[in-house]
Amino acid sequence: MGIVSFVFDKISAEKTGKIKEKVDISHNFNIKHVEKTEINIQGNKPALKLSFDFTVNYEPNIGNIKMNGNLTYMDKPEELKKLEDQWKKEKKLPVGVTSLVANTILTKANIKALMLSQEVNLPPQIHLPKVTPREEDSKITQKETEDKGDYIG
Repeated sequence: MGIVSFVFDKISAEKTGKIKEKVDISHNFNIKHVEKTEINIQGNKPALKLSFDFTVNYEPNIGNIKMNGNLTYMDKPEELKKLEDQWKKEKKLPVGVTSLVANTILTKANIKALMLSQEVNLPPQIHLPKVTPREEDSKITQKETEDKGDYIG
């Protein structure tokens, strides 16, 4: 079925030093715990609650952003049982579930971290698109200028 809820439980952003040189930015997430739960959708339905940590570190000792949260995953009861058993044995989930969970955490946490980094004056942890003019676009030839005359409307 899929992810039916996503919640941040704790969020912190801290700038601990000044940027004096190149900044190394790393981000990581970790699924800490998987447990059975129920969600009330037309009666109680079984689900799994996955707890996670997400961190962004700015080195050398410039700052960090930390988030803890959880998401709720629904599927058929027998599939949920398999997932829970696999987690208990191996601390792993199947590739399909892992990619869904990872992409959801990375999307939501990176967006939140981007806003937080701006609030505490840290550089963004992801590369943002930038517009750079091409040199040939910025050159206007004499002929183009003469053809247009003085008309500005």
